[in-house]
Amino acid sequence: MNSVYPRNFSHIGISVPDLEKAVKFYTEVLGWYLIMQPTEITEDTSAIGEMCTDVFGAGWGSFRIAHLSTGDRIGIELFQFPQQENPENNFEYWKTGIFHFCVQDPNLEELAERIVAAGGKKRMPKPRYYYPGEKPYRMIYMEDPFGNILEIYSHSYELIYAEGAY
Repeated sequence: MNSVYPRNFSHIGISVPDLEKAVKFYTEVLGWYLIMQPTEITEDTSAIGEMCTDVFGAGWGSFRIAHLSTGDRIGIELFQFPQQENPENNFEYWKTGIFHFCVQDPNLEELAERIVAAGGKKRMPKPRYYYPGEKPYRMIYMEDPFGNILEIYSHSYELIYAEGAY
């Protein structure tokens, strides 16, 4: 049996300083579905409490979490921790780890403006084309209102890179 095959993407966890504001932003601006209301998780002997102690170590105390889902059923966990740090510039692309996530919208420009109107910002002055004058494939880097970096693609990942964009 071959154990190497492409696994599906299940979910991503995003830390935010204000869970209610983040739920409002991601549901009203990106249109994601709220599938579990904001909930407080505390360090205890429940199944979820023990799972979190395995991950965070003893003494983590508590946090708040909400679960959302994208249009293509990818899960989004929004976390709010009590001693959350909110750096002025959260774009440390040179460090190991995830530095952005990407959403897809054929009307990239309109979504970018909706993000700005909701308190986010553009990290680029305008969308850029992968194949200028040839194909309409565009992208732009943004920030949500909490400093998390997100990118918007106008078309699918496969279409953009299938012919080698660079």
